[in-house]
Amino acid sequence: MPKIFALLLALAVLLGPLTSPQAAPPPAPASSVTDHGVHGVSGHGVQQVAASETAMRTSVSEQAQSPQDAVPRDRLPAGHDLDQLVTEALASNPQLDADQARWQAYSERVRQAGTLEDPMLMLQFQNLLIRDPLAFDRDFTSAKVIGISQMVPFFGKRELRREAARHDAEAARLEVEERSLELSGLVKETWYQLLFVDQALEIVARNIAVLDDLSAQSTSLYEVGRGLLQDVLKAQVARAKMEEMEIFLQQRRRSLEVALNTLRARPVDTPISPAAPLRLSPLALTGAELEERAAGRPLFQQLAAREQKATAQRRLAERDFYPDFTFSLEYMQREPAMGDPGNDMYTAGITFNLPIRRDQRHARAAEAEAEIRQARAEQERARNQISRGIGEALSQLDSSRRLAELYQADIIPRAEHAAGAALASYHSGTTDFMNVLDSQMALFNFQREELEAIARHQTQLAVLETVVGETLP
Repeated sequence: MPKIFALLLALAVLLGPLTSPQAAPPPAPASSVTDHGVHGVSGHGVQQVAASETAMRTSVSEQAQSPQDAVPRDRLPAGHDLDQLVTEALASNPQLDADQARWQAYSERVRQAGTLEDPMLMLQFQNLLIRDPLAFDRDFTSAKVIGISQMVPFFGKRELRREAARHDAEAARLEVEERSLELSGLVKETWYQLLFVDQALEIVARNIAVLDDLSAQSTSLYEVGRGLLQDVLKAQVARAKMEEMEIFLQQRRRSLEVALNTLRARPVDTPISPAAPLRLSPLALTGAELEERAAGRPLFQQLAAREQKATAQRRLAERDFYPDFTFSLEYMQREPAMGDPGNDMYTAGITFNLPIRRDQRHARAAEAEAEIRQARAEQERARNQISRGIGEALSQLDSSRRLAELYQADIIPRAEHAAGAALASYHSGTTDFMNVLDSQMALFNFQREELEAIARHQTQLAVLETVVGETLP
């Protein structure tokens, strides 16, 4: 009889929170479950059951928040933003510094190309007698000679060498711009992944709190004889899985933080705190508009500069079939000897090479022609790859955007409703605890998948900006 009375009292108190608009604050966690059987019912135990149910309702309601509201507001003002990280990476990345130094080195080659070789100075004692080697007045042919000579390439060769060097330096400069685009894209992709991990950690933390309430609820019901031990264990296992996911996400966040710090040449343990949550940025441009913008990408200009360099080298190879000239001038100072008055003399001359080794010159021209074909083929391949990249990126952006909108507008609201209905049915005794747990875990998975869809969209947007070669509106 006392047990029947206690059960009726428990039922009356239990039905009160289900119909009352007022919810009592959640109590401290219930005591741990023992294996000695069901505990006796007391007034404190009944109140604990009712309070735990109310707390579980509150937690499930809090879990219905959108993933985009998961970032704590108190850390936003002092955090980093994407533009700041991109600027730091472009200013400090060592690979970019190396490319800029390479460009400067190629620029110095322009001043070297096309310059004349140093002139040659000649000093000579001419036609001296061996028996008197320093006597210049013993033979009228003896003389002191000073001469100078200068080699001059055939007309047009110097300018062609300068032109090839200019195009080479321009290609190096455009490679710096292309590297800057790739670096910016890497920073953006890593940034959006970091935002995803941060908000996923917030969702995991909220679900751990909900599972704590579910565990406390199942424990309280088990203690008063209305629940099963397996319900308690299932809630604890689900919580442990959430902790496992939290550890994995924390490790992934650390890796992403290290990657961002490496890209901007900062110590790897420098903390990064995003100043804005992950948001979906829709793209309004069409594929044709994107391909038109991509036409100005530095990659195309770089390949064009390489083609122009090869063209200049081919023209230079054609000029190599013509000789180079060496101009010389000599002055001879003579002494009177053997009745000769010893008048001074001079010699002027021109020499040139005979370009009879034509095989090597033909090979040099063929090499330059092959480089021209290579540069043109690389331009065509780049156009095809960019067109393909734009098409694939637009397809993935569209699917990710539609998927995120589907989760936000349909799937998550239905999952929230299902989780609330499962909880209500559990309170009324028409469903089991496993259904409540499954509904809650399904809601968590949908919220996480919504975040993944948004992160994929933003990451693909960063890839598309790298493909196009500019920041998209």
